[in-house]
Amino acid sequence: MTRSQTGPVLTASDYQHLARELVDADVWDFIEGGAESERTLRANVSAFDRLRLRPRVMTDVSTVDTAVSLFGAGYRTPIGVGPTAYHRLVNAEGEVATARGASAVGALFVVSVFASRSLEDIAAASDGRLWLHLYWFRRREVMTGLIRRAEDAGYTALVLTVDAPRIGRRWRDMRNGFAIGGDVAAVNIDAAVMALTHHSDVGHSAIADHAAQSFDAAVTWADLAWLRSQTRLPIVLKGILTAEDAALAVEHGADGVVVSNHGGRQLDGAVSSLEALPEVVDAVAGAIPVLFDGGVRRGTDALVALALGARMVLLGRPPLWGLAAGGADGVEGLLRTTTDELAHAMALAGRPRLADLDRSVLRARPGGEL
Repeated sequence: MTRSQTGPVLTASDYQHLARELVDADVWDFIEGGAESERTLRANVSAFDRLRLRPRVMTDVSTVDTAVSLFGAGYRTPIGVGPTAYHRLVNAEGEVATARGASAVGALFVVSVFASRSLEDIAAASDGRLWLHLYWFRRREVMTGLIRRAEDAGYTALVLTVDAPRIGRRWRDMRNGFAIGGDVAAVNIDAAVMALTHHSDVGHSAIADHAAQSFDAAVTWADLAWLRSQTRLPIVLKGILTAEDAALAVEHGADGVVVSNHGGRQLDGAVSSLEALPEVVDAVAGAIPVLFDGGVRRGTDALVALALGARMVLLGRPPLWGLAAGGADGVEGLLRTTTDELAHAMALAGRPRLADLDRSVLRARPGGEL
């Protein structure tokens, strides 16, 4: 068991406290920060406080099963690692260590297009439960090259972020003049494409400057047909917050959606992910799986999202805390802890299988709604 100076590390927040002491201040702001005044960032976490659990009793919970399948692949936990960039900012092994940690618990790892280790090295360290994350670049050959490499390396799905035609105004990064420094880089993309990410200018975010130059802000639903023509892998759209867009995702052939507001890093004041989840699930009506990210910090949070209809819950910041605190072992420990919390909550709620989780598990606090 990982230990801090004050005792055993038992929760995700314990990993967070450990990581805070080990990560450079500007990198910590890049990881932890949100857009503008960070209202949506805070709302993602606080939204869980508006719901209560309705436990059932006298149910056989001697065995609790957290296994789930998506697109024909099995996972031992419905809690996976969402796409976050530049893992070498917090650990020298970067995404290779993250892959080892996720594989140890049978969890999904969605590898960011801005990974700081090669897609092939990450795959070699994994048990095969990998998806590739993409942004829509103006230079489409960047996307097609990554897709071909991912297919060859055994990645089993693509996750396209659709809520970032431009990067949100992240005041922490702008004040810090944040740029990717040292020997860290998005090694899977031509260095010329990524050059602006390494240019520091106080009052500006190098991440945002790069996105303004490289991301295609003119993309529409019609363009998904081109992406579909480039691959046979399932295509999952990340950044869906409304019933209208959920219905369009189904109409235009998406294989899945992720309810996400980019961890509160895009439109400040946007609805929290948890508030958006029920309407997206209802709009999809079982046609495609719905995944979820935003504010999950413990197993009971994951249970709530699963009860509202999510098939998989993705963690963004917490795996980086584990990675910073203990490398692959830290990622494994963080994911194992959160999954154990979920299984414990399922048992105490009298719902021993994921299929038993539905909205009847939940009750809104007075004045709220599911």
